[in-house]
Formats: sequence, C-alpha cells, structure tokens
Amino acid sequence: MDTLRVATVWLGGCSGCHMSFLDLDEFLLELAQKVELVFSPIVDVKEYPENVDLVLIEGAVCNEDHLEMVHKIRRRTKAIVAFGDCAVTGNVTAIRNQLGRGNAASVLQRAYLECADLNPQIPKEPGIVPPLLERVMPVHEVVHVDYYLPGCPPPADRIKALLEQVLAGAEPKLAGKDIKFG
Repeated sequence: MDTLRVATVWLGGCSGCHMSFLDLDEFLLELAQKVELVFSPIVDVKEYPENVDLVLIEGAVCNEDHLEMVHKIRRRTKAIVAFGDCAVTGNVTAIRNQLGRGNAASVLQRAYLECADLNPQIPKEPGIVPPLLERVMPVHEVVHVDYYLPGCPPPADRIKALLEQVLAGAEPKLAGKDIKFG
C-alpha cells in the first residue's frame, strides 16, 4: 500500500478526541512510518489539501466556517470518519438546539450581553468570527460519512482498531465495544 494521506479536523468540540488520538502512544511512531499527516490542528497547514485518503472529523457543525469546511473535506477526501460523539450525534455542542428556532441569537445575547461583566457586546468581525448556524448538526447531516467512531472521546484502542484495519487495506468493521453506527 502507498503511504496513506491522513487528516484530522477539529470543528465544534473540546479537542478530547484529538487528546485520545495522542494517547495512541507508541502506535503513533508506527503510524508515522505508514501515513502522511497532511492536515491537522497539530501541524501547520492552512488549507485542507486535495486527495486525502482518510479524515477523522472531531466535533459538530456549529458555524458557517464548519459548514464550508465539511463540504470541502467531502469533495477532497475518499473516506470520512465521524470522530467522537460530537461528530456522530452533536452531543454536548448540540444542547443549544433545545432552545428552538432563533437559538443562535439568544445564546449570543445571553453569553455576551446579559452575562458580561465588562464591555457587553456580541463579537462580530467578518472573516474572523464565523456566524453561528441556527442549529448544531452532526457531520452526517451535512455530508456523507463513511465510518463512525463513537465515544466521548473514543478510547485510543478504538481509534487504533480502526486505523489498523485501514492500514491493512481492509474495510473497517467495528464490532462489540468498537461498534459501527450507520
């Protein structure tokens, strides 16, 4: 197998999935010999590249930048993994959906105006502060997801099980505690 072009992306989440990825410990050294990490919050690449074989997407789609990014990822990537419960279901990031229609405005008002101690104002800077979507969405509600890696965060063993199967050229089959949704 040629070198696998792998990316990781962090959308609306806490970075716990990436921390769990780093918990692969010694397997990271083995992985470094078999993959090219072409995009990630842990590397200094600004633009999501073309011809990515596999991407692990952490977090839910919460704002306009996330929406644009997941569409770009789908166009440029062979296989998308919804990486962790926020990407799989929306999880904690989707709690604001319970507020109903118009919740983006009410969340911003509560956080930046009503609860502000100093200088109450809603942050707005085009090109810097992306507008919130009215509804937080798991990745599969926006683009086709090939594999689901549940957990908050998924344990390192579950991440390793998926990566070993991909590296072996096999279709990932997660069973039991490594359940595959979809």
